[in-house]
Amino acid sequence: MDMTTPSITLYATRPGFGMPETSPFVIKTEVQLQMSGLAYARESTIPPLAPKGKVPYLVDDGEVVCDSTFIRAHLERKYGVDLDEGLNESQRAQSWAIERMLEDHLYFAMVWFRWIVPENFAKGPAQFANSAPEEQREALRREMQARRDGDLRGHGIGRHSAGEIGALGVRSIDALAALLGDKPYLMGERLTAVDATAFGVLASILTPFFDTPLRDAVLGRPNLVVYVNKLMRRYYPGHEWEPLAEAV
Repeated sequence: MDMTTPSITLYATRPGFGMPETSPFVIKTEVQLQMSGLAYARESTIPPLAPKGKVPYLVDDGEVVCDSTFIRAHLERKYGVDLDEGLNESQRAQSWAIERMLEDHLYFAMVWFRWIVPENFAKGPAQFANSAPEEQREALRREMQARRDGDLRGHGIGRHSAGEIGALGVRSIDALAALLGDKPYLMGERLTAVDATAFGVLASILTPFFDTPLRDAVLGRPNLVVYVNKLMRRYYPGHEWEPLAEAV
């Protein structure tokens, strides 16, 4: 492969909310691309312009691949990389289970606190409407929040109270802290694909931009703080990351 002219273009979000990317799924995919050693270009976009209405997506020599999980599968299949190299069958199964807990449970708890809590919504997701004409912004913000509220209720987590959602999220955070223990990475001494997923979700919770009980819970698990800080320095060394000062 000619590394000077990459065939891969990653369509991503933009920096925001104290993060190098506003989407944990973009962070996951970008870290996995870097883990793979493949050259790639980046383009910023917004979900409504994406083929499936979500980012990230990848264009590889004309082939469009949507969804971070399918992007990983594409990279491994086409380029012969194994992001779980060294793991046995049981460890690979455990990695998949951890990824599902992160993406199908903890992520949605994070989204609820980001989109539904009025103070967090106002300074965060509501700003996505700023590019619309001023007279349309408030209606657009109400529509955006109502749509996300419907999505969260459809998922199930949005049917609970804030305290209940917080308790569910903290349980997943506790599980992740226990799984990590004193290891450098979730599966042991080597970085594997699940670390990219965990980093994206945990960093998105840990950003000081949003005040949530989930952030308090992560801050209370020093091994998770150190883990996120280490990966932020490694993959986004130019990003100013406030929680670095809080590591133990």
